[in-house]
Amino acid sequence: MEHKPIAELMDLSGKVAIVTGGAVGIGYAIASRLAEAGAKVLVADRDAAGAEAAAAKLGGAAIAVDVSDESQVETMVAKAVTELGGVDILVNNAGIYPAKPVLEATKEDFEKIIHTNLMGAFFAAKAAAKAMVAQGRGGTIINITSIDALHPSFVGLAFYDASKHGLWGFTKNLALELAPHNIRVNAIAPGGVATPGTNMGQVADAFLAEIPMHRMADADEIGKVALFLASDLSSYMTGSQVVVDGGTLLA
Repeated sequence: MEHKPIAELMDLSGKVAIVTGGAVGIGYAIASRLAEAGAKVLVADRDAAGAEAAAAKLGGAAIAVDVSDESQVETMVAKAVTELGGVDILVNNAGIYPAKPVLEATKEDFEKIIHTNLMGAFFAAKAAAKAMVAQGRGGTIINITSIDALHPSFVGLAFYDASKHGLWGFTKNLALELAPHNIRVNAIAPGGVATPGTNMGQVADAFLAEIPMHRMADADEIGKVALFLASDLSSYMTGSQVVVDGGTLLA
């Protein structure tokens, strides 16, 4: 294999990336790093104004999308293909985690989380992979799971944990299916990340106390790993999950 210089390995010029939940937090951090590496980024988010604002900062495009709606997801991928020239990178970052104990929860509570966190990733991966296969130039899919895909979190997040365990399993099987098409499928499992959505008061304080590095991650620390997985730096990786948790799973 050709020995490429580091700058070339990280160069995403000519690539098109879709980042769901890309307006803020981890999603925006990922979109920012991909754009910095040269990719044209489609910021997809339920918050239309937030997506537009993020895209304006990154010099990309934006679309309002609810990933639990397959038709909206298909429109998202079609926009990337028709307006940006294709799709080479998909980051399934959109997710929700409303907390409620199982004994107090309803079928609707379960469905809401599964439809967004797991089915949404399926809809996006299917649509993007079809585009990638048609293009014939390969691609990469990155699913944002959680360390909760590897251990139980706290009472109230059983459905979230189920969705993330499912997404990890989906990642591995999809990697097998898409490998012949030169499409790599990997996951990132963040631990605690300091974003507006992770302000959980005493729960966050208790969680912080269990992190060996004694701090939450900055969103950009997830973004940098996403850049690694999207680039040729990880060219022989598929079906892998990169844990970015400050050592939490060691505790």
